[in-house]
Amino acid sequence: MVQNDKNLRLPPYNIEAEQSIIGSILIDRDAVFKVISMVDPADFYRDEHRWIVKATYNLALAEKPIDIVSVADNLKGMGKLDFVGGVTYLARLADAVPNSANADYYAKIVKDKSIMRQLISVGSEISELGFDESNDVDTLIDNAEKKIFSLSEKRIKTYFVQLKDFLGNSFEAIERRYKLKTGFSGLPSGFPTLDKITGGFQSSDLIIIAARPSLGKTSLATNISEYLAGKEKKGVAIFSLEMAKEQLVERMLCSAAKVDMQRLKTGYLRDEDWSRLTDAYGSLYEAPIFIDDSPDISLVEIKAKSRRLKIENNISLIIVDYLQLIRSKGKVENRVIEISNITRGLKNLARELTIPVVVLSQLSRAVDKRDSSRPILSDLRESGSIEQDADVVMFLYRPDPERRDEIDLSVAKQRNGPTGRVRLWFLSEYTRFAEKTSDGKQLADS
Repeated sequence: MVQNDKNLRLPPYNIEAEQSIIGSILIDRDAVFKVISMVDPADFYRDEHRWIVKATYNLALAEKPIDIVSVADNLKGMGKLDFVGGVTYLARLADAVPNSANADYYAKIVKDKSIMRQLISVGSEISELGFDESNDVDTLIDNAEKKIFSLSEKRIKTYFVQLKDFLGNSFEAIERRYKLKTGFSGLPSGFPTLDKITGGFQSSDLIIIAARPSLGKTSLATNISEYLAGKEKKGVAIFSLEMAKEQLVERMLCSAAKVDMQRLKTGYLRDEDWSRLTDAYGSLYEAPIFIDDSPDISLVEIKAKSRRLKIENNISLIIVDYLQLIRSKGKVENRVIEISNITRGLKNLARELTIPVVVLSQLSRAVDKRDSSRPILSDLRESGSIEQDADVVMFLYRPDPERRDEIDLSVAKQRNGPTGRVRLWFLSEYTRFAEKTSDGKQLADS
């Protein structure tokens, strides 16, 4: 029988790059500090090289000289000098490189080859998972994704960067804001007072919008997405766990067209409603809004779908409606820990994709039992680490229960800015919010 050529293939490696790293360290002690945070001894393909690199790292961490003599002595102490080829092989490695200038370049090659070998290994492990019938499919998929994500994190692992290397980028961003004078540096929400307080939704921020039921959380989120995608042409992903996509689209049409929701639901539309709906249809049709209405979605699925959408459509904002409906994988001690794990995962997602993630959340009943209707941070339901993980926390509440159309948006926490309040009109028939001016009038639409 002819053996399959694929079974004869050697795993990826680059012996010359491995030798060049070691040679660079042996002729220049400082080279070890270029590579020590980039590659581990386990990243080297040859066992002999792993032991030599381990010896150089031992000496570096002990703040001792690194040269052929000291490395040989360290290897001898570990009983590995003869195994690696003795002093003769160390001398050959030192002679093989003219200087240490490219040590970090060689380290990247070695790391990439190591990741490729690990990918082969993980692939084999994942194939074995497929034969494990003791676990449900969701658990198996989650385990497989974790293995792949673990490799991905190793690949994009960041290291210390000297301030001067990115100071220029920050200064250029400040200069752009100075010239444009827009009043904000992040993504606009469509509500000027809110943007003035927050400076816009900032990259990598986790933003919580919380309220008691039926106070307009979803309406506010869709209003923001309509503005950002419609006016600014920025891609928005919406994970709608509570509402079907058809219901969400009808809300958006009513809001954009300013057509009474009840008339749209019952079919008793006026002639002028049709022209407004047609215009709204045209603007929403061009808006880069992406909706996933899976009702039983997990954090792992949200992260995987968001990554794909970011790559394929370069989305600028993620909205999750709402936090308490997200399903977690596996067994968790209690609900508070479960929610804490989810919020931490969403914060990590915002950082990974460098875009804001807006998460809607329920408030506990405690707010209903107080004289003041204004929520506080401890009112966050099953709060756990919501307050800790969130960069911005906002509350929707009705300051006067008798005035149903007046709702305030309180910025109760902002990690990098002030707190504040935005006074809003809630046009419930249109599922739409509008800012309230100081004299109590409605601010014209942006």
